[in-house]
Amino acid sequence: MIGRRIRTAGSVFAAGLWLASANPASAQVGAFIDSLFGHKEEPAPQPEAAPAPAPARKAAPRKDAAKDMKAGAKSAKAAEKAEHKAPESKVAAVGAPASVAPAEPADAATLLAQANAYFNGITTLTGSFMQIGADGRRIGGKLTLAKPGRLRFDYDQPSPLEVVADGTSVAVRDRKLNTQDLYFIAQTPLKFLLREKIDLARDLTVTDVANDPTGVRISLEDRATLGGTSKIQLFFDAEMKTLSQWRITDPQGYITTVTLANLQKGKSVDGSLFFINYGRAEDKAMQQQIQQSQQ
Repeated sequence: MIGRRIRTAGSVFAAGLWLASANPASAQVGAFIDSLFGHKEEPAPQPEAAPAPAPARKAAPRKDAAKDMKAGAKSAKAAEKAEHKAPESKVAAVGAPASVAPAEPADAATLLAQANAYFNGITTLTGSFMQIGADGRRIGGKLTLAKPGRLRFDYDQPSPLEVVADGTSVAVRDRKLNTQDLYFIAQTPLKFLLREKIDLARDLTVTDVANDPTGVRISLEDRATLGGTSKIQLFFDAEMKTLSQWRITDPQGYITTVTLANLQKGKSVDGSLFFINYGRAEDKAMQQQIQQSQQ
């Protein structure tokens, strides 16, 4: 029989301590759980702010200012005349033909609309992930998602843990100890993955949208997570076709990064992967049925 515990904010830190004492792989899962539900340790030191620049000094007025103005006007006319005579030299300076105009980057509203379309177009999602904790240690695993609200992280060995969401709760299971801890799903900052329909600007707070040739980064804040505000960064490829990474900064400043690979959308998945046994009679019967089908 699986042990069942409802986790609160205070008990999350105790879980992190236990995981850290078990082994590094389990400690990384503990860091991930902390990023979802709040970290209770002291925050990591923040870099000091750069010193403010010294105020510019005003130049003293010169007596021959009128002469300078006349000389400047003559220089401007000479430069304009030279530019009209030799436009090709200006083209050579920037290194591009005059007929080719640089592409205008998409504006923030367009990128947010594309991100919403990406998430709202997902029914199921499978792939692999690599989790990087605040201390730089890594652990991989497999991700399985079925909307709305169902999500599963299967961690690679030697970790005995798995994280399962069934649309109502999130269960953190220890296969070795045969226990599970339960959280309310609304306390997690993974709304962008779990909701059937998401509007990032409405459901979260958008703080920045950055677009460059290497990809698109959308920075968000979720003020509804346990322990305070979580900061979320979503990383897409330049064409907004694939979510490559997300990064969560918990309310205490600890950062957990999850990098994704081999993602497949729309693949059929087994609904029993998201089953959580709450200890009710019907849950026990379903658990036995699932176990028999797996034999």
